[in-house]
Amino acid sequence: MNYSSMPTKDNYADYYDLSTDDGRFQASDNSNVRNFSQVFLPTVYSIVFIVGFIGNGLVLCVLAKYHKPFNMSDLCLFNLAISDLFFLISLPFWADYAANLKWTFPDFMCRAVTALYMLGFYGSIFFMILMTVDRYVVIVHTYTSLISKFRSVGASIALALFVWTLSLGVSLPNIIFSNVTNVSNVSVCMVAYPGNVWKSFHYTELNILGFIIPLSVMLFCYSRIIPILMTMNSQKKHKAVRLMVVIVTVFFLFWTPYNIVIFLKLLQELKYLSSPQWYQDLHMAIQWVESIAFCHCCLNPIIYAFVGQKFRNLFRKILKEWFPLCFGHCTTAENESSERTTSMYSRASMILSTETKLKM
Repeated sequence: MNYSSMPTKDNYADYYDLSTDDGRFQASDNSNVRNFSQVFLPTVYSIVFIVGFIGNGLVLCVLAKYHKPFNMSDLCLFNLAISDLFFLISLPFWADYAANLKWTFPDFMCRAVTALYMLGFYGSIFFMILMTVDRYVVIVHTYTSLISKFRSVGASIALALFVWTLSLGVSLPNIIFSNVTNVSNVSVCMVAYPGNVWKSFHYTELNILGFIIPLSVMLFCYSRIIPILMTMNSQKKHKAVRLMVVIVTVFFLFWTPYNIVIFLKLLQELKYLSSPQWYQDLHMAIQWVESIAFCHCCLNPIIYAFVGQKFRNLFRKILKEWFPLCFGHCTTAENESSERTTSMYSRASMILSTETKLKM
């Protein structure tokens, strides 16, 4: 999710003001990028919005209807779906912006849509980190008092509030500096940074908070979890391990190309890649890599929720209630017992329920 590549940044402004200091870079040089963006971006944004909205909306419906009160895993999953929906709601506005190459909405919507986008982006990343740490605490520190304190209702709510506060804090600069301005008599929604240092800081922040930290946390936690799972005499351990490998692999594949381009844009901002060809190539590249990264929010409901047997059972049950004529004949495992208690009697029993606990 490249906020630096979104219409609210410098891109579409650049389409109307493309001259460089030496006057070599003219608007015609970027016409291919502009024409490509007008068709490609609205199409991708629309598909991601529809698929992601359905998947994350179903997650919220199931959790709101059947998981009361929430435990730590459910609370993280619930907030992860909300974060993805925040991000997804911003996409129709960016799709319209990309198609028209101008901001057609009221001025206040520029900052509002920017807030949804940034909160959704960072909220999704941070709640994925929290879910990973939760699994690590449950499996690696089963016998310690840390697990009961970490996963208590009060601690869970406090951690969720902290994540939202942190997401808002790191998003504030972009929200504050967002505004609608006229470039060559065209309204554009962009971030007017007070200096180049802010833009360089933003690129660095995206790389560190959006990729390096979450990937490092996943690698560390799952490298500690997998050996413990493999020592257990359980038929589910191999499936649980495969799912954890899938989580890390999908995150790496979807976000690595995007973060490489972000790093190159940082180098460009620092004048290491200042040629007109690099400028145009990075503009084109960012359209592709951000589209790949956007798809990750569509996969979150699958790898974090629908893979779990218990969640699938609840999903079938809600379909049976909403559409009895279509799904009335489906048999649903009626497992409505309360969520697993956090004080487990043994590590073996905890591992046997890993698949459900991982919410994959």
